[in-house]
Order: sequence, then C-alpha cells, then structure tokens
Amino acid sequence: MVREALATLLGLEEDIEVVAQVGRGDEVIAAARDSGADVALLDIEMPGMTGLDAAAALRKALPGVRIVIVTTFGRPGYLRRAMESGADAFLVKDAPAAQLADAVRRVLRGERVIDPALAAAALAEGADPLTPRERDVLRAAADGRANADIARALHLSEGTVRNYLSTAIQKTAARNRAEAVRIARERGWL
Repeated sequence: MVREALATLLGLEEDIEVVAQVGRGDEVIAAARDSGADVALLDIEMPGMTGLDAAAALRKALPGVRIVIVTTFGRPGYLRRAMESGADAFLVKDAPAAQLADAVRRVLRGERVIDPALAAAALAEGADPLTPRERDVLRAAADGRANADIARALHLSEGTVRNYLSTAIQKTAARNRAEAVRIARERGWL
C-alpha cells in the first residue's frame, strides 16, 4: 500500500515516470535492469532481501542506477549502513512528498540527500563497533536460541559463539544478550 502510494505521488510529477514496482528486495535488480530505471526507491525492510542488501547488490550490478532509501527507521546506524551499501539518499517516510520528488531529482544530478538532523546524529553516535560476525551472532541470538543452536546455524563452535556474544555485550554496554540485541537494533546496527 505504501509502495503504491509513493508511486502514485511520484507519478503526479511532470518530470518523473514510475517504470517499475516490486514488493521484494530480491526482485529489485531484475526490475531495474528490465525497466531501464534511473533511480530505485528501496525500503530497509523488504521480504526476500533487505533494502540495504538490495542496494549493495544493485550498486554492484547496475552502478549507474541511483538509490534512494525511504524508510520508517530513521536511525543513525541505518543511515550509515545505507550509505555504505551505496545509497545516494536516505529519507524517512514521514517527510513531505515534495521532499521525495526533490530527492529523486537531486540524486539524478549526482547529489547526496540526507536529512541533516539524522546525519548529525549519525556523526555524534560514531561508527558501528560490531564486526560482521558479531552482528550475525546477535541476530541469531535475537530469538532466544541457545549457544549450541547458534553455533550449528553459523558453523561455529559454542566457545566462539560465547566469545562473540561477550564482545558484543561489552561493545553495546549491555547487561546481557537480549539487551545487546535491543541496543544494536535501536541504533540500526542489526
């Protein structure tokens, strides 16, 4: 519903044509390639493949396509990850529709478009301290799995899982794994 509403709003602009819509992240590259899209609007949360993963894959497959992340998750960690994934713009969904159309035009001119308050918050927060493997282990621990189950799922030893969890707990200044997961999610690191 949100995707269709955004497409309708953008379609009302005289100089913008919506050439494709998909509901899954793993359909983005094919749709962009088949339609000849100049700009792709992606959400962070998409089935099949996250918008951040889709952005990175799209940047690699079709480097000329500009990428705008439009999300409800206006968190500094997501902004940082979006930029690292190749996004050209990062907007929250509660921004005015005119701002989205303006962002599309600006990224086509080669500009980056980021909410200034969110950019300042991202700079103040600093970089994500977690390693990719620590993030993997925290994600696996998020549903309450035992270390043995996490170890099997990630092809690690239980001791290695304990070490990664311990380090992640320290880096997030959490008291336990559940709090570490919560903090990492709130900051957009997971």
